Order: sequence, then C-alpha cells, then structure tokens
Amino acid sequence: MVRILLDEVEINLKEKEDFSWLKNYGKVFCVFDQQDSGNICFGVDDEENKKFIKYAGAKTINYKGDLEEAINRLKKSVKIYEDLQHDNLIKLIEHFQINNGYALIFEWVNGDNLHPHWKFNTYEKHNNINSPYFKHKHMNMKNRIESINKIFEFHKYVEEKGYVAIDLYDGSIMYDDKNHVTKICDIDLYNKGYLVNETGEEFWGSKRFKSPEEKTKSMIIDNKTNVYNLGALAFGLLGGELDRSFEKWEADEKLYNIALKAVSEKKEDRYNSVLDFYNDWIRESKNYM
Repeated sequence: MVRILLDEVEINLKEKEDFSWLKNYGKVFCVFDQQDSGNICFGVDDEENKKFIKYAGAKTINYKGDLEEAINRLKKSVKIYEDLQHDNLIKLIEHFQINNGYALIFEWVNGDNLHPHWKFNTYEKHNNINSPYFKHKHMNMKNRIESINKIFEFHKYVEEKGYVAIDLYDGSIMYDDKNHVTKICDIDLYNKGYLVNETGEEFWGSKRFKSPEEKTKSMIIDNKTNVYNLGALAFGLLGGELDRSFEKWEADEKLYNIALKAVSEKKEDRYNSVLDFYNDWIRESKNYM
C-alpha cells in the first residue's frame, strides 16, 4: 500500500498514481478511496465552486476486479447520466480521459451519504448521533417521507426512460439535513432495458436490498426488480431493514402494506411497475404532508 498526500488529504492506494491534474479544479478537501467499485472520488474547491470528481484508473485498495473494466464502466456511465438528467440526480458537468484512466466531473452536492461505511461501522451507522443514517431516521416524519418520495420520483423517471436501476441502495443517496435536499449520487451501473443475472449471488448490489433474482443466476433483472429495491429501501429508511415486521415499521399501516407488497419474493406478487408502486405510495404518503 502507498500513501499519497494531496493538499493535506491522505490517499491510500495499491500503487502510486499521478493526480497533479486535480489542481486544475482547485484544492482537494476530501477523498473517498475505500470503494470496491474501482473508482476513487474527490471533493475539490477552487474558492468559487466545489466539485465532485470520480476517477477510474488508479489501483484502489478494495477493488478486486480488472482495472480496464472499471475504466470502461465509468466511460459507459456518461451516457446514463446524460440520459437520466433529473433534478434529483447529481449533475454531470464534463468528462475526459486523463493519464491511463477516465474522469467524470460533477457539481458538488451538499449533504452526506446515507451509508458512509468508510466512517461508521454497522453499529455506529444505526446508533451514532453523528451518522447521516441515524440523523435521517430521527427527523420528523414529514421530512423523511419527502426525502423518500424524491428517491421514488427519480426511479419512476428511470422506468419512463426505459432504464433499470442496478446497485441501488442507501449508499446511492445523499441527504442535506440543513436544506432538506435529497439527491441520487451513483447510477453508474443502470442499464437500458432489462438484463440477465449472469453472476448469481455476485451480481451487483447490497445484500440488504437485493431481490431474489439479483441473487440467482439466469434470472431477469427488470422494472419489477426495481419495485423490490424501492420497497427494500423503504424498509431501510422507515423500518427495521431486513426485519420487515410491522413492529419495526415507523410509518402507518397503509404505507407498510405498500412496501411489503413491493418486496414480495415472487415477482408476480409485486407491483407490475415502478409507476404503479409510486402512485400508491404517493397517494398514501400525502397524509404526512
């Protein structure tokens, strides 16, 4: 492992990498180098604007895959961000090849990731008052529902555009608890049209949010899969996550039944589309507005 110091911010990598090009965007004030995606991310500040920079090409500590695959995934994600531009999605500004890798430059989003595994372990995430997840779970119900509705609204749009969300979990969400703004921050793997799970249990995604088909080889990943993901997300933010009992649920019974239907093990028992799920959820969530 090598340690690199950029503007007093320490980076840990498997091998040395030249990041001098970051100076064109300002001073590095934070780094995210613990992901297992093959990407390394930076917050930079030029004293007028902050930006979020995602780069594939460096040999990060936790990535076990092929580096070229990580670079190609990031390149392909450009069209996804362009196709799915939305108020609830972080905004891509530019992208380019640099050194042996590829970089995407985004507008900076104020707020915190709801699954900052690099700062909080599982226990701390749920119990530390400084954890963004803990803060989100302890807001008033109106703000919590509004935040969740923004996530669901974006994924209704994803379906309208013919895309399927891949690797959707609480680590895909940023929340600004001062201004009550929710943004989706990671859609790199979203796919145009349905796809087949060719890797079985190793398919992309958090075990806490994955549907049965995302754990089973040769199964179809489609909009009904996303219905499950959104229902699981509702249980993550309003209930007991994998404990989907009503006792752990913090909203009313009508919303509970909607989320429970969404996470049905059998596809045929779920909502037929994200739109159907969204319409039911929005209708019942108005009680909290």
